[in-house]
Amino acid sequence: MFEITRVRSRAAALCAVFAVGVPLRAASCDSLAHLSLPQTTITAAVSVPAGDFTPAGGRPLHGLAAFCRVEGTIQPAADSSIRFEVWMPAAGWNGMFHGAGNGGFGGDINYPEMATVIARGYAAASTDTGHQASFIDARWALGHPEKVVDFGYRAIHETAQKAKAIIGAFYGSGPRHSYFTSCSNGGRQALMEAQRFPEDYDGIIAGAPANFWTHLLVLAIADSQALLADPASYIPARKLPAIQAAALAACDRLDGVPDGVIENPAACHFDPAALLCKGPDSDTCLMPAQLTALQKIYAGPRSSNGTQVFPGYSPGGEAEPGGWGVWITGAAPEQSLMFRFGTEYFKAMVFGDPAWDFRTFELDRGTAASDQKMSGILNSTDPDLRRFEARGGKLIIYHGWSDAAIPAENAIDYYRSVVSRVGAASSHGFIRLFMVPGMQHCGGGSGPDDFGQFGNGSGDPQNDMNAALERWVEKGVAPEQIVATKYRKESDPASGVARTRPLCAYPLIARWKGAGSADEATSFICAKP
Repeated sequence: MFEITRVRSRAAALCAVFAVGVPLRAASCDSLAHLSLPQTTITAAVSVPAGDFTPAGGRPLHGLAAFCRVEGTIQPAADSSIRFEVWMPAAGWNGMFHGAGNGGFGGDINYPEMATVIARGYAAASTDTGHQASFIDARWALGHPEKVVDFGYRAIHETAQKAKAIIGAFYGSGPRHSYFTSCSNGGRQALMEAQRFPEDYDGIIAGAPANFWTHLLVLAIADSQALLADPASYIPARKLPAIQAAALAACDRLDGVPDGVIENPAACHFDPAALLCKGPDSDTCLMPAQLTALQKIYAGPRSSNGTQVFPGYSPGGEAEPGGWGVWITGAAPEQSLMFRFGTEYFKAMVFGDPAWDFRTFELDRGTAASDQKMSGILNSTDPDLRRFEARGGKLIIYHGWSDAAIPAENAIDYYRSVVSRVGAASSHGFIRLFMVPGMQHCGGGSGPDDFGQFGNGSGDPQNDMNAALERWVEKGVAPEQIVATKYRKESDPASGVARTRPLCAYPLIARWKGAGSADEATSFICAKP
């Protein structure tokens, strides 16, 4: 075991060591308990044997290889308490570091993703973002502005820095490449890293990014008002199949293949007025107030001067599992996830009032209040990625067209803003956007939705987004197409392949060649819309 003073001198020298590439002598796992890092307390460092492992408060993880588990707490501010963990394979490290993000309001360490990537040889780290709570609970933010900052951007950055130092101490040298991949709020974190801390990661995947947080949660309240302000407006889940069927009837064939998926919803001009009940109410039609609510949900909220506050939702996946019945309409009034996220956000982060009532929300004033208080902390909308580009960083964004949590057009809006800011030629060298037809939030839905986005891919850059990112960073080969797979049972390769389809780098879309099976990616080409 190292003496404490010796370990401190090693930690102080880490930056210089990483800069010149001189390897240090590796440390034992248990000696890392005495590692001294700025504003950090290492609370445990233990060797975990191969086999099953259950973190405290977490789900059982099966079949893990032996690894070194380091737990710690970072306190960059008086009210900060950022828990983090670093897991490092005891043997077979591939020399790379993988950062795992968080969904919703954070509040827990992402053990499943860490387990997935260490099985592939990566060292991994994750954080609880500075608090412990359910991902749909924001009450921790009341009266704790520094914890909101930790959640917003500080925890994920501090974890990356501390993890690299710990990895360097354990193996004797730091990672040769660092990658971050996550979805939803994790996609927001991913873009925050590229924008604010471009030195943290060489390659980043931002899935379905909630990066325009202050307006996304305005959308949540606006849609809640559209559905709930008048009881007659609420659309029960039993009507969603009729809505989806009408949308598919209008737009499914636009790509030449009637396959239950709208390839490019941006080109779909579905008019839900066709669903208006001609007689008594039924599950196959909408009453007038319900139709008005649906039109608002598709359109997205606009300010009093007509400015689009946030895009609306795309048609085509309303009734899918994990779709509108979970996120937008809910199983009953006030039971949807977006209702919960929106009300929690405004109660705890914007107005600081646990009794705040969403019915009192006024769009212009509420949007201004959200922006004024939280945009500088929670939004990762800065299109100027020149620092990330300058150090060779590569960024992939993906978004499901049928996402019922974060409207897909938001990803396109951010991508276009980057192209506009840094120029088409420069942006083409470091950023790609892949829109995923038929996919729900981060995965699921009727379209092919598995392309290695969760770190569990095949390792083949042709169908594994993480492998494609690594090839881009390390060999300079940019991904222009990635094949996505739909399994017969959701996320179960053993069930067999139901369908494959190419995902094309935006703005291209997959178009059927006119021959060959519509269930095989080889029957499609990437073409202009």
